[in-house]
Amino acid sequence: MKNNLSKIALFLLLGAILYSCSLVKRVPEGQHLLIENTVMVDGKKEKSETILNQLYQKPNSSILGYRLRLQMYNLARKSPEADYQLWLEKNPKRHKFLADLLSEKQVQRLGQSFFVSGASTFLKKTGEPPVIIDSTKVQKSRNRLLSYYFNAGYFNNKITYKIDTLADKRGKVSYDIKLGTPYIIDSISTSIKTEALDSLFQRTKNQSLIVKNKQYNSQDFIDERKRIATHFRNNGAYYFQETNIEYDVDTVATNHKAHVDILIDDRTIKKGDSLVKVPFKLYTISEVNIFTGNTHNKSKQKVADSVSYNNFNIYSSDKLKYKPKALTDAVFITKGSKFSDFRRQLTSRSLSNLRVFNYPNIEYEEDKNDSTGTSLIANIILSPRKKFTFNATADFMHSNIQDFGILGSAAVSIRNLFRGAEILEIALRGNIGSSRDLANPNNVFFNISEYGADVKLSFPRIFFPLNTDKIIPKNTLPTTQMSIGLSRQQNIGLDKESFTGILNYNWNPKRNTNIRLDLVNLQYVRNVNPGNYFSVYHSSYDRLNSLAHVYNTNPGNMDAEGNLTIPDGTTNFTNEVLGGQTSLTQNDGDYFAIRSIEERRIRLTENNLILATNVTYTKSSRTNINDNDFYTFKTKLESAGNMLSLISKLEKQEEDIYGRKKFFNVEYSQYLKGEVDFIKNWDLGGKQVIAARAFTGLAIPYGNSNSIPFSRSYFGGGSNDNRAWQSYSLGPGRSGGLNDFNEANFKIALSAEYRFNIFNKLNGAFFADAGNIWNVFDNVTDEESVFEGFKSLQDIALGTGIGFRYDLNFFVIRLDVGFKTYNPAKEMKERWFRDIVPNRAVLNIGINYPF
Repeated sequence: MKNNLSKIALFLLLGAILYSCSLVKRVPEGQHLLIENTVMVDGKKEKSETILNQLYQKPNSSILGYRLRLQMYNLARKSPEADYQLWLEKNPKRHKFLADLLSEKQVQRLGQSFFVSGASTFLKKTGEPPVIIDSTKVQKSRNRLLSYYFNAGYFNNKITYKIDTLADKRGKVSYDIKLGTPYIIDSISTSIKTEALDSLFQRTKNQSLIVKNKQYNSQDFIDERKRIATHFRNNGAYYFQETNIEYDVDTVATNHKAHVDILIDDRTIKKGDSLVKVPFKLYTISEVNIFTGNTHNKSKQKVADSVSYNNFNIYSSDKLKYKPKALTDAVFITKGSKFSDFRRQLTSRSLSNLRVFNYPNIEYEEDKNDSTGTSLIANIILSPRKKFTFNATADFMHSNIQDFGILGSAAVSIRNLFRGAEILEIALRGNIGSSRDLANPNNVFFNISEYGADVKLSFPRIFFPLNTDKIIPKNTLPTTQMSIGLSRQQNIGLDKESFTGILNYNWNPKRNTNIRLDLVNLQYVRNVNPGNYFSVYHSSYDRLNSLAHVYNTNPGNMDAEGNLTIPDGTTNFTNEVLGGQTSLTQNDGDYFAIRSIEERRIRLTENNLILATNVTYTKSSRTNINDNDFYTFKTKLESAGNMLSLISKLEKQEEDIYGRKKFFNVEYSQYLKGEVDFIKNWDLGGKQVIAARAFTGLAIPYGNSNSIPFSRSYFGGGSNDNRAWQSYSLGPGRSGGLNDFNEANFKIALSAEYRFNIFNKLNGAFFADAGNIWNVFDNVTDEESVFEGFKSLQDIALGTGIGFRYDLNFFVIRLDVGFKTYNPAKEMKERWFRDIVPNRAVLNIGINYPF
């Protein structure tokens, strides 16, 4: 054993030496590889990414300390084509042989091939050249740090640096910063020449970002300039710009006090050959013109139709095709209101939201009929999109159930259907796919198919009998959608036919906040082949079949090999057990097991009628697609069956033998469901991000139901959940996923990822997923599946792994490998780390990030 340890230690030592030497392979003699920057601020080490980003040189990037891209660069040959020529010159016979075989031209082109130079080119392009310490760049870094701290109020800061050269052509750079005493804003005064602007400034003076007794920071001055300009331009100052604001900061002999004077001069205009100063004016909108049709300009000479409506003038180059209200409801620039950038931006968003026009053009011009010169005419130019649009798509897809699928659709859109900017969309869709989780007796690759049709009608307003403007104002950009859909699914299993009908409303009370209300969400699902249940759910059949070998007394239930036939044998055997025709009694555990199998069969093969209402609230702090420091909060509340329950009571419907009521001979579902989903990203800089997600959901059946419909229940595992388990294979609880498709009505899911860039568009991630599903408040009584309070939290599964993601700009291809780190299905002493072996890894292929 000692001898083995010595060999391992020697191997590790040799590896470390070789790694260390390879780092400086491309570092010239007399120069040094930068391995570390140290910034000391008043004796304390500064680790802030903001400060370190001020430096012009940073050490080569690393992944957990390993400088992969530098090593890749070092693997490349310096001049592969020159090496190739030397190789030919060393052996003229070899050169002649190749020339005779290929021709001299081909021999020369071989030097440019991937095998000779392509690999090195790829390694150089993908890798990173060594960062050589450059004293000029070190000096520039010092100057940038000086400027950074100066802008933060440390006007007298002092910075020195030191370059430490180490053995083996390595080096470190340290910066020592003495901040000194910061300057504090002591007094603030204003000098605003235009009286109207001074009056506006005084209204929001208490919102100023330049505050007395606050440390000087140049960013506050930049932000305050934006705040003042925005406030002025939203209150009529059409010609005002940020550049009209200047600051005079006095710090001379003030004992580290800064006296700030905010200066806003009058407007400069050209009068003849001279520049003169005139006061800024606050403009009022005197006229709003909306131009539509086939015109791209505001020429009234080309108008064929016009109408005045609610103080708006609407012009069209041909017959007006829009109801005036449909256009004016989307315009927030109104006659008699002050000029406002905010109203212009809101109008632009609202008109774009109609989806019947291209991006609008909004222009202003001074009203020449106003003798005071304080009026503006707003011209809104709208270019209609095509009334009919046909779109056909084909796509590849991956989901928690479908390993691979091909999706195709054909859709036609009809815009401005009723002249109110409504949009009718009619779509046909079809999809074939492959799933390892479904029964596939003939081993067919495409064992899933689905086809259907959808019709959706969209209104750019709240479509409701009562006026909702006070509750949901127009500036929240409300929309209404009515949709119906029909589909049929074939998966060599139960097969399903479904009908959906949805009436929903969407609006945005704030820029990054969305509310969706599904007033009506109707779903009817019919199982076409319920008799095929045991051909699909193999685990249920295997358990029932093994019990039949012990308790079955009817030979007619079995085939020639002694197994239950499907469906007659399974049905007869279950009925015989539950009817008391076998030796099993209700006190036997196997009787309970057979009854549970039958209850699950009935639940998963029964037709579902769900009439629900739900509301979803979403809030995000993300500003754009490149923002990697944000949060998203989403919560949803859904109630189903209450309307049907009320109708059944009014009609005094009778209950069936199970105490259930039906509509159209189908039991309707009744439940209450709530979900909370929170995602947070932290940007660490250098293309490194930590992302975390917390989700919990609970659906409680009541009234006409004692369980949740399969389509509304929760499952665990899969590429967007716990990636160490396959879809539907985790839980419930510690039961071990005995069924083919395990689901329950309570779920907890927690995930965290450390994301980093490997090179170019290839990114990596280390992840940990925790969570499980349980049954609670329903008809499941199995202790291993039921949530029993805090003690059930020990059944939370943990999966860890590594992922690779390739960014194609418009979407990300994701490959994740997960390992069962803590498996609650095993005995307590065997739960940790027993499955972290390659042959038990779970491979997940996904599109885009998991959360």
